[in-house]
Amino acid sequence: MKINAKDLASGIFLLVLAGLGLWLNMDHTLGNARRMGPGYMPMLVFWLELGLGAIVFVTSFFGGTDPLEKWTKIDFVTLALAIAAGLLGYQLLSTVPALSTNWYALGLSIVIAMFILAISPGWRVLATVLAGMSLFGVLLDAGGLFLSIAIMVVVAAFADKEHRPLGVAACVVFLIALCWWVFIHELDIRVNIWPTFF
Repeated sequence: MKINAKDLASGIFLLVLAGLGLWLNMDHTLGNARRMGPGYMPMLVFWLELGLGAIVFVTSFFGGTDPLEKWTKIDFVTLALAIAAGLLGYQLLSTVPALSTNWYALGLSIVIAMFILAISPGWRVLATVLAGMSLFGVLLDAGGLFLSIAIMVVVAAFADKEHRPLGVAACVVFLIALCWWVFIHELDIRVNIWPTFF
């Protein structure tokens, strides 16, 4: 049996992250599919992540050899700087009254940390996608659904060196239409779709 080290590490990471997320989500109200509570969607995502993690973990034993890449000095340095900037940024941003509520300070500090982490080529793809997702969370309340989706997709597109602007624009339009149809029209979730800070 030849173990795929990358898939094994990824599977373990997904399983641990999903288990942690499910445990942290236990205090939130779930609701049902028609009237979702604050814990419903995270619960679905973490169960899907748990299932995908299990699939990746099991297939790693049959996928052939694929060793983990060696970390370079810049990988270690940017990781340390990103952690330090995230922690320091959170401490500073949480003292600002407008950012101390509703997790804004945490979200912005994660964005700062991810942009620093993206300096390293080894971390760039993961950090850029996570920065886009964090910006979505930060902007959703005041920026509205449409703007937050657009910014998330544009930032995450920089994870792919060969992204095409027309493809990114098409993805933005498709996701905005899909999210409006599912969450606003069908599920009647009360969220701003247009920016409120203008």
